[in-house]
Amino acid sequence: MPGVDIVHNIQQLPLPFGDEEFDYILCQDILEHLEYIPVLKDIYRILEPGGILEIRVPHFTSRLNFIDPTHKKNFSIQTFQFFVKNSYGPRDYYFDFHFSNIIYSKITFGKGIPYNYVIEPIVNISEKTQILFEATFFSRIFPGNNIIIKIKK
Repeated sequence: MPGVDIVHNIQQLPLPFGDEEFDYILCQDILEHLEYIPVLKDIYRILEPGGILEIRVPHFTSRLNFIDPTHKKNFSIQTFQFFVKNSYGPRDYYFDFHFSNIIYSKITFGKGIPYNYVIEPIVNISEKTQILFEATFFSRIFPGNNIIIKIKK
């Protein structure tokens, strides 16, 4: 395609980039299709200190998450906290890499359904309301669509 410099299978690691080469990386609709932890580790390697990783994945309640047979993983708003230092209890021993913090998180809802325009801003008032939404029957009545997360190295 025009403007494409490198074509590479993301599952073949390491990625063909130098250490700390990028200040921003977008992973949109890709992590759900693979074993993403080794990929996140290599993205961490190629992201410069202070760089931003933006991720979009399907929410675990999304209808679209279940109809696609190529999806291997489900995601919660709290999934990526496991990759951030000191954000979800003393779990630094899980992985040998840790982003510094989550700077943005949002659960999106399908467009075209009138009540979703009311639900989305309420769910995303804070991290607590996002977690409450996922932990209660509300997430089954009003299923999410995607999760958008921005993580800082």
